[in-house]
Amino acid sequence: MKTKFFKTAVLGTAIAIGALTSCKKSDGVDAGQQASGPDVADRKYITLTGAFPDAEGTAGNGGTMAFAITPEQAKDANFEVNVFANGYGLRSQRTARVQGSVNGNFLYNIQYTGNDGGIFNKYKVEGGKSFVDTREEVNTEPILGTAPRWVVAAEGIGVGVYASSKVTGSKEGAGADFVNVASTAKIAVLNLNDPQITRQTEFTIPFTAEQTKAGYQIGRIDVPILNASKTKIFIGCNLTRTDVTKQSTVNGDGNQVWTSGKNELGTATLVVDYPSLNNPKLIYAANGKANNHSYRTMTQYLGTDGNIYQATATSGSQILRINGSTGTYDNAYNFDLKTALGTSNNVAIRAWRHVKNNIGLVLYTETGVDGGYLALIDLTANTAVKLATENQTNIGFSGRSADKVTGVTAITGTFGQFQNIGVIGDLAYVPMTPNGVDGHIYIIDTKTKQITKGAKLKNQSGSFYLGAY
Repeated sequence: MKTKFFKTAVLGTAIAIGALTSCKKSDGVDAGQQASGPDVADRKYITLTGAFPDAEGTAGNGGTMAFAITPEQAKDANFEVNVFANGYGLRSQRTARVQGSVNGNFLYNIQYTGNDGGIFNKYKVEGGKSFVDTREEVNTEPILGTAPRWVVAAEGIGVGVYASSKVTGSKEGAGADFVNVASTAKIAVLNLNDPQITRQTEFTIPFTAEQTKAGYQIGRIDVPILNASKTKIFIGCNLTRTDVTKQSTVNGDGNQVWTSGKNELGTATLVVDYPSLNNPKLIYAANGKANNHSYRTMTQYLGTDGNIYQATATSGSQILRINGSTGTYDNAYNFDLKTALGTSNNVAIRAWRHVKNNIGLVLYTETGVDGGYLALIDLTANTAVKLATENQTNIGFSGRSADKVTGVTAITGTFGQFQNIGVIGDLAYVPMTPNGVDGHIYIIDTKTKQITKGAKLKNQSGSFYLGAY
């Protein structure tokens, strides 16, 4: 077993370390063991993942199962998959945040919460429930904590990120005046071909003094992506603002809390140089206000034209564009799914995937409408075509909040947890199962706009399929 544990986190402002010497193999490891390497083999399988409930019954919160099928099996409507009965359990105390390699021959995961939260694992996909753990473990917890946000930012390169903010008041407890706020970011880069941390940094997020005095802060960052030239990392931000005119209060747990203010800066992205991780800066979109840090699904993609297309997910309806040449927002561009669909309801992009040539596929929900829906989008023409799927109006896709007054029970929505749309050439693969209900994998030919109902997906109570790789 080759285990590379990162022993210490580097503290300080804008410190980056390359070729970290604090990584070492465990005692008794064969020093001659070779790295598993990049994904250079032809694709054989599409991996489907599903999440099941925890011991308390919280839907999708107990862990993640995986099962690999061939593309031929995926398009066969008579073929049946039951990932929960026959799948392989990925290491994670809660829902795993799974990433896949370009040809689907490897899965990557950083375990989420628990004693092993923050441990990176890599799996070789060999079909069915056969997944071989390469035992190339990396401990990211000293840098990213036990519940890290991370993605494949470019093939063979993983980037994990973490942010937090702290408000300073004139005193502790209730009745304090706002004084200032500081936000901190941490970034770690992983070599996915020979798993190890190659670079890390921690710094204060560079708001201006005027902006922090106005209450602006970033408490969460996510979905990092590298530009085409691999010189910059662009990171989605949860930009919030404290209302500096209001004094603090105390919540039921005795913690000091502050009233939220209005964001007047716009959608924000944190940018750092790569590979140095130096020169952090914030860029803002003039035509967007919704946040872009997503939840469990990648929502930034490098377009065929070299620009980055970024959804204001998972509550907004826009896809914004970062110019590939300037590294700043193209404020003349604004794709709005609500406008493109021509709907009077507000819509929320829950997940999406750029396929090729500015054609993409979106999973979305509508405000006040049960169900989850697919749309094929053209980011050049600013158009969207709604696609029809079975059970699309089922509330298990959209979910709902509890209502103590009327006694309505909360339902966790599949689309709120969805992680990945699989892509092979012009084809997009989407497992569609409402919470606790059987479904199918749908195959969308983005060139011909044809949708095919494929293999049947057997489900169970409090569970759902949440990714194809």
